[in-house]
Amino acid sequence: MNALGFVQRQIAHIRRGGKAVLARKAGKAFRLLLSLPFYVLAVPAALVIRAVRPWILIRLGSMPVGSIGHFAGDTELYLCERDAGINQPSQRHVDLFFMHNLVCNQQLAKMWQRVLRVWPNWILAPLYHVDRLMPGAAIPNCCITTEEDRDAYNLLDRFPPHLEFTPEEEARGEAGLRAMGIAQGSRFVCLHVRDNAWNAYCEGVDIWSSEVSYRDSDVQDYILAAETLADRGYVVIRMGAVVREAMKTAHPGVIDYATNGMRSDFMDIYLGAKCEFCIAVGSGFDGVPMIFRRPIAFVNFVALGELLTSSARFLSITKHHRLAAEDRNLSLDEIFSRGAGFLYESEDYAAAGIRLVENSPEEIRDLAVEMAERLQDDWRPQEGDEALQERFWKIFMKYAPGIERGRPWHGEIRARFGAVFLRANLAWLDH
Repeated sequence: MNALGFVQRQIAHIRRGGKAVLARKAGKAFRLLLSLPFYVLAVPAALVIRAVRPWILIRLGSMPVGSIGHFAGDTELYLCERDAGINQPSQRHVDLFFMHNLVCNQQLAKMWQRVLRVWPNWILAPLYHVDRLMPGAAIPNCCITTEEDRDAYNLLDRFPPHLEFTPEEEARGEAGLRAMGIAQGSRFVCLHVRDNAWNAYCEGVDIWSSEVSYRDSDVQDYILAAETLADRGYVVIRMGAVVREAMKTAHPGVIDYATNGMRSDFMDIYLGAKCEFCIAVGSGFDGVPMIFRRPIAFVNFVALGELLTSSARFLSITKHHRLAAEDRNLSLDEIFSRGAGFLYESEDYAAAGIRLVENSPEEIRDLAVEMAERLQDDWRPQEGDEALQERFWKIFMKYAPGIERGRPWHGEIRARFGAVFLRANLAWLDH
């Protein structure tokens, strides 16, 4: 983007976001002004780091702190790949990390600092940026994983979580559960529904948010699933740092933690780490239960080709892809053959003549119950379920490996697709 375009974008953000956005941007500009001396000192520092490369390789990494999904997932997979010897230099090396911009969760930042060399932003950010403006071989980036937060090598099943709570944090978390009315020993489920409010908040404008609104869904459609689980003895906790609306339920077993004034950065991480399982849509918060190896039931998942497949802890269903011109649902084979398995903007679906239809409350409930029963060893498959799974994954892997990327994408398929969904949509698996 050129300078004029950048200025125009900032003005647009301020006009839409008002004084709050103006204050945030003014603060950022002031911090940049204060950091100018460090940019000057970064030049000789970068030259020294380059000079010692034959003896010790120093790598720098800007952590993806703006989104909790990437902040959690990318970082955990960096550590897993480090343990597995993947994407690691052969020579002696030191990796240094820093955090800048809006840190989405301070508790997660604190916990990463226990297991990584995280240096102050005011030291490493100038060095990182100045080095990339200098000619010659730049200082390598250490924040590179095979596929960001995708577990392409099934590493989350091979290695234990790299984060753990201190005894003091465990006590704080248990106290937080009691304050929410959750009795000791109670099973609870986290529920996270994407609605674009977080991105609009960060950007100060809904322009970017509308581009990926195809991933959103209506939180009210999850009430049936939440109340059904609550009737089975679970406590269901609706997650979210910034959300558009409250859940419209009075069931005592459903807690709208996102809107009841009790949410905190600490409890976000504690709840995600300790939940029985999580119901999610493949966005943001589900990175937390994922890195703590908690089971996840994905609903309304799109883009379909991005389905998370690396662990048996994952169970999924997708939105329906409806061909507007013919007023019919596309089959799984048609979704991929039309290129709709890898579309990443709302306008791309519109251009392809495809309308995404959200899962019904009953479909969401059925997947939630299936996950609960599988975890309690109460799930009783019906005759033909395994054949439907095989049909689904055969078609899926015909298109979804992403071979054109030239690198792993799905790894070994260990996840399952929703059994009830497949039974109810037999034509979806037709060629």
